Amino acid sequence: MNLTIENILLVGSLLLFISIIVGKTSYKFGVPTLILFLAIGMLAGSDGIGGIRFNDPQLAQFIGIVSLNFILFSGGLDTHWKAVKPILKEGLVLSTLGVLLTAVTLGTFVYYITDFTIYESMLLGSIVSSTDAAAVFSILRSKNLALKNNLRPTLELESGSNDPMAYVLTLAFLTLVINQDLSVFSIIPLFLQQMVLGGIGGFAFGKLSEIIINKIKLGFEGLYPVLVIALMFITFSATDAVGGNGFLAIYICAVYLGNQDLIHKSTIIKMFDGLAWLMQIVLFLTLGLLVFPSEIIPYMGLGILISVFLIVVARPVSVFLSLMFFKMRMRRRFYISWVGLRGAVPIVFATYPLLAGIDKANMIFNIVFFISVTSVLIQGTTLSIFAKWLHVALPDEVKPITENDRYILNLPKSEMEEVTIPENSFAVDKRIIDLHFPRSAFIVMIKRDNKFVRPGGATVIKANDILVLLLDNEDSLKEVNQILDQNFVA
Repeated sequence: MNLTIENILLVGSLLLFISIIVGKTSYKFGVPTLILFLAIGMLAGSDGIGGIRFNDPQLAQFIGIVSLNFILFSGGLDTHWKAVKPILKEGLVLSTLGVLLTAVTLGTFVYYITDFTIYESMLLGSIVSSTDAAAVFSILRSKNLALKNNLRPTLELESGSNDPMAYVLTLAFLTLVINQDLSVFSIIPLFLQQMVLGGIGGFAFGKLSEIIINKIKLGFEGLYPVLVIALMFITFSATDAVGGNGFLAIYICAVYLGNQDLIHKSTIIKMFDGLAWLMQIVLFLTLGLLVFPSEIIPYMGLGILISVFLIVVARPVSVFLSLMFFKMRMRRRFYISWVGLRGAVPIVFATYPLLAGIDKANMIFNIVFFISVTSVLIQGTTLSIFAKWLHVALPDEVKPITENDRYILNLPKSEMEEVTIPENSFAVDKRIIDLHFPRSAFIVMIKRDNKFVRPGGATVIKANDILVLLLDNEDSLKEVNQILDQNFVA
């Protein structure tokens, strides 16, 4: 069956519906939903029962880039700075040096067991060198796995920030495969340009996005997530246009925004959480349709060998070498080594050789697809088991709640208080978002002239308003009073 304008919505919605229903039931069997999305796509494809003909790497790559924008941005929004700050150095070393060491170690192994040239081997190693943000975010969160000693922030920071490094390495070695007369040292300027401009672009657009979101008056709450989507794509495309790394830029931008006071932040976070799941399903279905299972079978033996080496040797070696100068228990290092999930990102990166038309592009694509599937199947299904074996999992009753969890879950507070705004308060004629109340204090209602006003970030406080607050504890009320006291003017 060929996809046409007339049937693409019907086929797409049916595949989406099936994926959601099957994904829900998969929890009982401990099978990662991402694998099921891939399997459904493969079953619907040319070699499957659906017979859908889809062989467009360029379209698949475009869908992959768009999907990764949403996945990385959603992960960045949910990254709490206070949790990440203590492990920032470890996470950044893993996402840069760790990726490089994985690519080199695996590339060297591939060079010795295949007829690949050294640059082709390093290209394959680079494509699968990063842990997959979609896989790590979705599996950790779907299993509600709480880990000791900042392990989870470390893993999420690494997976969210290491795709840019793998992307740069992939482009660099692809360039060397195509132009073999170039020196390996010629890729260093490209690396520096991508990383520096990507970092600057991410932070700059983060600051600019915060100003735009909080200053613009849209009138409708539902438009704010749409505005953030526009800002996300502007961040990616503008950074990419000047030669920076767009993936790094949107992740940094999202981390910055996720830790600021934003108008309708709860709505924005909820919307992106849902969109990230949608994009994960669409991405894995698309990649499942793109692959031809009959073409993978001849490479299964080689794929298993490379996949086992990646899981057992390349990933642990890169983690232990990267973290050798940090104080960290051995069990934590082993667990970080095990959570080296490969997923959709390597498959998306594997479309670049296909579009470049290099000799071994199809072979690389099929091997990468097999590696991704085996990684999620083997490692993704055993994350909880290994966490218990290595004693790095927290008991259910002591699982922490992050600040952004409060936005998503709308958790109730323990105390209610009323605060009256005097006429000489700085809060008068100011928006709630500009007062920067502590997150432990939530304004649920405003009493004004014997009427009740529903508060929002853009709501302007008036003199003699009575704020009805829900608070975590008495300390929260003290913080509110301190803010108001500081803001009084004579």
